Amino acid sequence: MKTILCALFLATNLTAQTARMPAWISPNTRIIHTQAVQVTQVDARIDLADQIAITTLDIALRNPTNRPLESELLVPVPQGAVLKAFTFEGGNAEGTARLLPRDEARRIYDSIVAQTRDPALLEFVGNAVVKSSVFPVPANGTQKVRVTYEQLLEADGARLDYVLPRSEAVEYAVPWKLSMRVKSTSRIASVYSPSHEIAVKQPNGNEASLSCKTKDPGAFRVSLLRETKDEMTASLLAYPDPKIGGGYFLVMIAPPKPKADAKPIQREVTLVIDRSGSMAGPKLDQVKAAALQVIEGLNDGEGFNLIVYNEAVEMFAAQPVIKNAETTKQARDYISALRVSGGTNIHDSVVEALRQKPLDGMLPLVLFLTDGLPTIGQTSEKAIREAVGKGNPHQRRVFTFGVGVDVNTPLLSRIARDTRASAEFVLPKEDVEVKVGRVFDRLRGPLLTKPALRVLDDPNRVSDLIPSPLPDVFEGEQILLSGTYRGEAPLHFQLTGASAEGERKFDFTFNLDKASTANAFVARLWASNKIAVLSEAIRDLGADGATANTTELVNEIVRLSTQFGILTEYTAFLAEEGTSLAAAAPNASKAAFNYSDKAMKMRSGPAAVSQAGNLQKAVESKQLNVRNRFLDDKMNAVEITSVQQVQAGAFFNKGNRWSDANAAKAERAPDRTIEIGSAEFGRLVDELAADNRQSLFALRGELLLEHRGQLVLIR
Repeated sequence: MKTILCALFLATNLTAQTARMPAWISPNTRIIHTQAVQVTQVDARIDLADQIAITTLDIALRNPTNRPLESELLVPVPQGAVLKAFTFEGGNAEGTARLLPRDEARRIYDSIVAQTRDPALLEFVGNAVVKSSVFPVPANGTQKVRVTYEQLLEADGARLDYVLPRSEAVEYAVPWKLSMRVKSTSRIASVYSPSHEIAVKQPNGNEASLSCKTKDPGAFRVSLLRETKDEMTASLLAYPDPKIGGGYFLVMIAPPKPKADAKPIQREVTLVIDRSGSMAGPKLDQVKAAALQVIEGLNDGEGFNLIVYNEAVEMFAAQPVIKNAETTKQARDYISALRVSGGTNIHDSVVEALRQKPLDGMLPLVLFLTDGLPTIGQTSEKAIREAVGKGNPHQRRVFTFGVGVDVNTPLLSRIARDTRASAEFVLPKEDVEVKVGRVFDRLRGPLLTKPALRVLDDPNRVSDLIPSPLPDVFEGEQILLSGTYRGEAPLHFQLTGASAEGERKFDFTFNLDKASTANAFVARLWASNKIAVLSEAIRDLGADGATANTTELVNEIVRLSTQFGILTEYTAFLAEEGTSLAAAAPNASKAAFNYSDKAMKMRSGPAAVSQAGNLQKAVESKQLNVRNRFLDDKMNAVEITSVQQVQAGAFFNKGNRWSDANAAKAERAPDRTIEIGSAEFGRLVDELAADNRQSLFALRGELLLEHRGQLVLIR
């Protein structure tokens, strides 16, 4: 048994006569022998100064045996890296280390694979390797190893990309702590990771720090945009796909920092508060605290209003007022006096909030809270959505908050999405004040409002843009836009929007000459967003108990889910042992039933809230979901580990064999069978590496794949 994480260990058991019996390990994959050294934790610290990245890996090794062990450690590192230091703890510790280029690394991998009959290490083909010796790893004890290497990052215009090699194996479970400190002579416009969720802090324009704790597999990727002049900073990553006549792209856009003499865009916030009878007790107390937090968090000179509703609608002021000491005190008294009673008139309260004329020059925002279904006045979900669509003359952004599970989740999600905002759902044990405060804190310093992107030259070359419409951009945020393209000529975009300096217009030209199959995450991110958008469209069709023909939408979801291995609560059955991926019609029928039974019929309750959370995360997220995580109908977290996303495709584990989606759908005998360690296997590894598909070797057991027009079985 073996464990691969980010480094490989060859551990040898030492007897009193110093005889050695090999036992392999690796913190970048699996475990080979049970009585070998184990990797229990990896801490990675990256210091990035302009284009120089110094990576320090602290690797914790555990020896569960009753004798000391010597280890050989292989740490995959990017080609071109330079080894700076290799140390480990212990007064009697001994160690050596060498950095080997990718060709030598490949020879070592081949030698180990030939002995173990396990190709896991080959997922790192193309990387260099730090080869080291560690002694001792104490009996029943731990040893910490530190590896430090330096690399020069290649700049692609304004963008720098950092990649830390890690295993892609979905079964991988070693905990990692990752941190990065960035210093730049140019202003840092944005920091983004497509692979993992990161927490970013930016104390000033030229420094940033980020952190991440994860057990999720996959290379750790960070893209950094540096402002080259006082303009919009943008960059494009592309993945070519001949099957669609072009490929997939991800555009990163960071608005410029407003000029010192520019008057910042101010906010005008209307809080709409449900005071129906069901809000009694802690919920109303939390909502009151949240309302005070928002008003006191506004800058003097910004605007606000309060609307409270049960069966009737009442207003703090006829129109929004300017925040100052006097209006803040009046609002505090008004909020303190709120009491609960009556039903829930969602229609009239949201219409009243939207009809207000905004204060001049301010961005009009609405924070809309409710803990129930519409019970008074117009209660039709479809009618309320239409009222918002037609009755929003001032383009107010409506951020919705569903408190508890007895809310119409599709209604709140759609109101938010259609007004360039977002929906939040506060679970029974969660604090309303915390959720509202978190959203409001994000809405600081508007940089670009009403952004719109259009394709110049030939608009037909670009399609399936997500998100649409683009949301407003606030301080610390960026625009991330994915889509598909056709052809190989440069893409021309024009972005317009309102800023502190008035209406702005920016033109971008992106060449596609650096489109690479190494950017497969771009295609998977787009597919994940697209599946969520289509799923949300099906949910909307179920308003007021309506039924609709969803065949076209469901077929496309099943196709994308199968191709990319991106599964949800509606399509998780595709990973089940008894499901044949070749059975297109039955699979589409089962998916259609799930969408009808869950997405369209469930409008409130725990299952509906779970679905809303899953959809929103998928629509808005710009990180990969490699374990296919989602919440089930009882709000329990689910992961699907029998599907592995590989490059821009997927492998399904059925019948103790991993088959890629195309091979699984073919359901025929393989054209070739290749034994691990054979000369033919070596040639296949070279071909897969040329296509950037070597990560499939992270999978354990037999592999059946479509490769250059043939079905190939690796065993």
